[in-house]
Amino acid sequence: MQQYLYQKIKVKLRVAGFLSLLVAIITLPFCGISKNLYDTAIQPAAYYPNKYLPLLSGKRVALIINQTSMVGNESLLDVLIANKINVTRVFVPEHGFRGREDAGAHIANTVDSATGIPVISLYGNNKKPKPEQLTDIDVMVYDLQDVGVRFYTYISSMEYCMEASASANKQFVVLDRPNPNGFYVDGPVLEKEHHSFVGMQSIPIVYGMTSGEYAKMLVGEKWFANAAQLDLVVVTCNNYTHNKKYKLPVAPSPNLRTMEAVYAYPSLCLFEGTTISMGRGTDKPFRQYGCPEFEGKYTYSFTPRSGIGAKNPPYENKVCYGQLVADSEHQILSAIDNKIHLKWLVDAYNIYSDKSKFFNSFFTKLSGTTKLEEQIKNGTTEKTIRKTWAKKLITFKKIRKKYLLYPDFEQ
Repeated sequence: MQQYLYQKIKVKLRVAGFLSLLVAIITLPFCGISKNLYDTAIQPAAYYPNKYLPLLSGKRVALIINQTSMVGNESLLDVLIANKINVTRVFVPEHGFRGREDAGAHIANTVDSATGIPVISLYGNNKKPKPEQLTDIDVMVYDLQDVGVRFYTYISSMEYCMEASASANKQFVVLDRPNPNGFYVDGPVLEKEHHSFVGMQSIPIVYGMTSGEYAKMLVGEKWFANAAQLDLVVVTCNNYTHNKKYKLPVAPSPNLRTMEAVYAYPSLCLFEGTTISMGRGTDKPFRQYGCPEFEGKYTYSFTPRSGIGAKNPPYENKVCYGQLVADSEHQILSAIDNKIHLKWLVDAYNIYSDKSKFFNSFFTKLSGTTKLEEQIKNGTTEKTIRKTWAKKLITFKKIRKKYLLYPDFEQ
């Protein structure tokens, strides 16, 4: 297809064991997915080097990448080096370069032993690149597989990198990738007073945009400092529309291992702001929920164990009783029906004994509002809750429409 694919170039991987890790741990859970759901003609922008190599030739390049930044079976880093692109620095988001680290885990900066390229963590105390980290670059290239959910922090890292690029007068290139949850828009719109790294802008939980489209909106709406002066270039995907389903070839993070989890994530991640486990430390994270207290109320059970991407998970080594909500792609897609699904959260709250301990402070950051917690506590029906989202969702959709690069699910 492209020259580097035909040449069969074999470049030593920049991180030891990187490809074997992808094959053994990350890629395999995505095998065996129902073929009828997915359009196999969809290709991320990174698969078309002829579109972006001319932008990078002769320039000093910084990459924002991780284990999802693949071009077929090659890392984007290897593809660029094989094509004589001068990569001077690599930035990595939450979960690290290999995508194995726990959510919120501290990740140290390092140096790639094979090339001497610095690898800088964009998490912890360095969420935004420092000016001195950009002095030896001309352009930043963003290529991460997002999942299209506000509290999934890759778009927060992208925004900080865009802001740093604008301030330093550096070009910013997004190699776009399809949004696996890009076929609907739903959820409460974040209220600015609840701004955090898991919600930096006033968008709904599911915002229905690719990273490239979202980047255009950040610039167009001037949602960060010096946005108007950013030289933004978005290299688009091929054959993608917001009506199509896209099968992720690589897990975007250690607890989103299957497409079932990716589809359930917008609804089940709200449990992270409660005392309920959503399956971290099991083979079905973000596909189930429960806690020890629900014994006798549910027959389904799971037992969290410490492991990769789930060190010391909630209720470690304790039997949790609850529900498996995502047993297949068709089941979860039918259950959510292009919406945030609140029934699981409401049911869990209603049967939990000490309701004063059910929610924690993180719930407001995830939901982006204090209203949802109040509504659940007050017994407000899901239908009524949705009506309170409607006006702001209409306003957001009008803004969103200005920046779409691909045919929409709403025409």
